[in-house]
Amino acid sequence: MDGRDLSASQAAKETKGNENRGEPSCNSKEIECVQKPSDGQKGISNCSGLMADEAGKERLRYSSSTDPSSLTSDSMGEAANGYHGLGEEHVAPASNNLHKVSIIPLIFLIFYEVSGGPFGIEDSVQAAGPLLSILGFLLFPLIWSIPEALITAEMGTMFPENGGYVVWVSSALGPFWGFQQGWMKWLSGVIDNALYPVLFLDYLKSAIPAVGGGLPRIFAVLALTVVLTYMNYRGLTIVGWVAVCLGVFSLLPFIVMGLIAIPKIRPSRWLKVNLRGVDWNLYLNTLFWNLNYWDSISTLAGEVENPIKTLPKALLYAVILVVVGYLYPLLAGTGAVPLDRDQWTDGYFADIAKMIGGVWLMGWVQGASALSNMGMFVAEMSSDSYQLLGMAERGMLPAFFSKRSRHGTPLIGILFSASGVLLLSWLSFQEIVAAENFLYCFGMILEFIAFIVLRVRHPNARRPYKIPFGTVGCVLMLIPPTVLIMVVLVLSSLKVAVISLVAVCIGFVLQPCLKHVEKKRWVRFSINSDLPDFKEEEEEEEETLVA
Repeated sequence: MDGRDLSASQAAKETKGNENRGEPSCNSKEIECVQKPSDGQKGISNCSGLMADEAGKERLRYSSSTDPSSLTSDSMGEAANGYHGLGEEHVAPASNNLHKVSIIPLIFLIFYEVSGGPFGIEDSVQAAGPLLSILGFLLFPLIWSIPEALITAEMGTMFPENGGYVVWVSSALGPFWGFQQGWMKWLSGVIDNALYPVLFLDYLKSAIPAVGGGLPRIFAVLALTVVLTYMNYRGLTIVGWVAVCLGVFSLLPFIVMGLIAIPKIRPSRWLKVNLRGVDWNLYLNTLFWNLNYWDSISTLAGEVENPIKTLPKALLYAVILVVVGYLYPLLAGTGAVPLDRDQWTDGYFADIAKMIGGVWLMGWVQGASALSNMGMFVAEMSSDSYQLLGMAERGMLPAFFSKRSRHGTPLIGILFSASGVLLLSWLSFQEIVAAENFLYCFGMILEFIAFIVLRVRHPNARRPYKIPFGTVGCVLMLIPPTVLIMVVLVLSSLKVAVISLVAVCIGFVLQPCLKHVEKKRWVRFSINSDLPDFKEEEEEEEETLVA
């Protein structure tokens, strides 16, 4: 524990003692207090340090200029059971867990963060043919998905709090880069989420042609966004179980399609390839888009029931579910139907279902695809909004972002994310995928660096789940995904690269502006005192080893 930890601890003790005597309490330049009003007076004690009310309840608030590493909680175990936001009372873990996300909903939240079903993988066949498409969804998870999921499991249990990768990068590289990570990942998530209402209406317009364009489409996008946003407002447990129901409904038609297709499958069709006709940009972007975002679940780790045990298991099961959910229909579709690469584009699985099973199966696939977009929307918005809440609790954003609704959800974060979705919903599908992949790549580079830095600088920090490789092994594990990131960035179009780099530069300007606002005290910033301090945990581990 460094000097600032001791100062904060002494300030807390002295403040409590002074208030018990009815005296004003001031102990440092960072803590400004006004004497508590006498009995019978109405007033509010203005204190950015420790506050104690008549019931003796204590809350600790710091100016965000304080180093987050100096703010400690009683134990990592307390944080694992969940923590409360600013201005909320401590709740017993048993009561808290009533509103926590359990493992089954968590698996499907991850499923929808990453996949949502095989909708959208058709372009891989158009770009590279059946063989490379099948190999891509077999090998890409080994190169990209599994390393990302492993890092999420280790870092998510090391920092079991909302904010996820923002906290990882901030702890390793400092608050400036932590903010940049939050900005790029949040913007990438909002861009991604803008896609789903549009895709939902694209599937719906065959039944309701009016939503294909014009004012009816605009109002439909607005109405759909409002309905799904309200679902997020009502609570993460509701979103989780909705994801379970939507996930089962989305996967069932492909299970049926695969069973019906068995007599029609010709394995030789899987082996067709033409290396000269491969569109590598489309191929890699399709694979990347369909197999990333494993780390998104970390931004709501503070809402998970016993995240130290639940998060790694959920990630493992989700990896299996996603990979099988892609390969099963891909093998059925390419093996049972003669190849026509030009036809393999978004929505082609519905046509395959018609050829294999008839009109009834096509309608089921179309309905599953439409509802899958709803599941991806609510899962992505949950991640984005809890990320903003986590950043506010770390003092990176104004304190009003940490405000929770009566349902315990991040109200301001949800409203900001919904607004971003509405503003970006006019972009085309290809532009959305390319732009979000570009920004996501930058964020992943920061994540990889932070992961290695924390392994090197803090080898004894408490890691409830630890990747079973040494630091050198982890570096070797990250070489293939890093090379893949570079390839995706190089293959991006000039337009996408320019737009994305401008967005990155906005983050470089935005963070100093927020620090200036904080310095001028135009808006209140604060840090949640209940957040875990991994450095203190590391010191305790070292003292235990020495003893």
